[in-house]
Amino acid sequence: MNTRNLLTDHPELYEARFPDPERLAARWAEATLAAHGAGPRVLDLGCGTGRDAAWLHGAGREVTGADLSDAMLAHARARHPGPAYLRADLRGFDLGEGAFDAVVSLDSALLYCHTNEELDGLLGSCRRALRPGGLLVAEMRNGAFFLGRTELLDAPASGEFTWRGRTYAHVTTLGVDRAAQLLRRRRVWTTDGSPPFEQRSAWRLLFPQELHYALAAHGFDTVSLHDGPGPRTEPPWREGAPPSTTADGDRLHVIARRL
Repeated sequence: MNTRNLLTDHPELYEARFPDPERLAARWAEATLAAHGAGPRVLDLGCGTGRDAAWLHGAGREVTGADLSDAMLAHARARHPGPAYLRADLRGFDLGEGAFDAVVSLDSALLYCHTNEELDGLLGSCRRALRPGGLLVAEMRNGAFFLGRTELLDAPASGEFTWRGRTYAHVTTLGVDRAAQLLRRRRVWTTDGSPPFEQRSAWRLLFPQELHYALAAHGFDTVSLHDGPGPRTEPPWREGAPPSTTADGDRLHVIARRL
């Protein structure tokens, strides 16, 4: 088994696998920040390839992108210039007291905190980084979706895409580790006859009331917690779409304010 990650180790391949030509994620984040009166200084936590950070920069924000992957940061600096890019571990970081008006965490980056201690580290670091009244905006998988629903777990999912003349096929199996409260993923890649490449990853399954509790414990007031619409919901978010009043879909969107 190879424990490296084919996509995050190769940022261009990542963007080919997850295209976002309309920049829905960044536009949703900007609309959320604007709707709640956030100031211009934004930390994109888990910025990945930098394309969302760069869009927010182009929209007039003063953006810092932070990620743990050197490959992603190098790609971001070269392909999506504008923001400042820093290496930081989201499970515990110090970028200055009150240095930001908002922290944005997209695409389940927050769920790489697998333990309570890691989640405490992230939320404590976000609180330190935000000015009083600053916003935390996060988009992620919703743990509550898996209560009584098994459609994502019943059978492996397969797919493929072509990039630069090569076809990348994958078979993905998801399973819930209830004791650890993790959604575990096993993905096997095959590429034009090359030997299979296996990788494993996991996300913390957080539930709405659990998030309310954790945010309050770290000095945040939950302004909104809903399942859609968002950049990865179906149907996806569009300008002017109001948030739902439910929290049982497969994605969760959180807006919290530092007290």
